[in-house]
Amino acid sequence: MDDVDRRIIAALRTNGRVTYADLGRQVGLSASAVHERVGKLETTGVITGYHAVVDPRTVGLGVTALVGIQLSDNGEQEEVATSLGRQPEVESCYAVAGDEAFIVKVRVGTVDELEHTLGRLRRLEGVSRTRTTVVLSTRFEGRPNPVEHYGDPDVEQAGR
Repeated sequence: MDDVDRRIIAALRTNGRVTYADLGRQVGLSASAVHERVGKLETTGVITGYHAVVDPRTVGLGVTALVGIQLSDNGEQEEVATSLGRQPEVESCYAVAGDEAFIVKVRVGTVDELEHTLGRLRRLEGVSRTRTTVVLSTRFEGRPNPVEHYGDPDVEQAGR
């Protein structure tokens, strides 16, 4: 991956619907060259998909919570992760270091629905307890990283 690929990725993260012609103008290549590069980025698994970004409140999901999941002594991470993935309210699941095995992002319509969801999460086989933080507001989310950070060893070193 070179600097042009990084700029293509940054542009697509900002606007996944940009045309190959416009993308080519942004990175200094022809539309066909950009199309070929994007195809390679998709084939190699760098780009894994495209999606619409939706304001959760507009579709009735006004309550967001971050839930830490602690495993029971006999809880198996993969089995619990699979069970979490079956819960429609669980938007994201992160395996983490610390007291919890996972942190999940849950989106629901009301606090009552959150209470119901938390009860179901606690009853999943392999879960011993949960710890919940209710999100009051979202300052930003899903923000694309600046292109200069992609593959930059100085930035990667600074993060260690």
